[in-house]
Amino acid sequence: MAVTSSSTLLLRNLSTVGRIAQSVRANSRIFSTGEMIRALPRIASPRSISSTRAAHNEEAAAKAASDTGAPTIFDKIVAKEIPSDIVYEDENVLAFRDINPQAPVHVLVIPKLRDGLTTLGKAEPRHTEVLGQLLHASKIVAEKEGIVDGFRVVINNGAEGCQSVYHLHLHVLGGRQMKWPPG
Repeated sequence: MAVTSSSTLLLRNLSTVGRIAQSVRANSRIFSTGEMIRALPRIASPRSISSTRAAHNEEAAAKAASDTGAPTIFDKIVAKEIPSDIVYEDENVLAFRDINPQAPVHVLVIPKLRDGLTTLGKAEPRHTEVLGQLLHASKIVAEKEGIVDGFRVVINNGAEGCQSVYHLHLHVLGGRQMKWPPG
């Protein structure tokens, strides 16, 4: 069986839509917008195709990443060596917009000092305070972004949890209806 790319499938679907539109004109029946939409076949939107591609890229990045303890891109953001769109900052926590947002609001909340917290799975009793500060900062971010009435906080842990940066971070997602179950 031949492998078909998503762009080829999209072109085929667009071709089908064109044939249906010609048929509609040929039959000269006037459709209301709702009838016309029901007559069209369901096609994958460019957004869903790019979302599928992005998910695959995230999985690949997570599998390629490793927890070496070496400085990460987040350490460089904390040190202001790499620019970021900062949403919230205090002495222990930094929150900034994700460069590959998965929702209208997608902010990453990180501890400024890793202190061995590369994954949630490595948390120890000594990390209790900073873990609480991260959750509280997530709530502050939700308030600042106007999503406090509906948002999600996600922590990816390890390669199977799709973690690609080994510096503990929380994803604050919102601005749209969340689905359940996730991923």
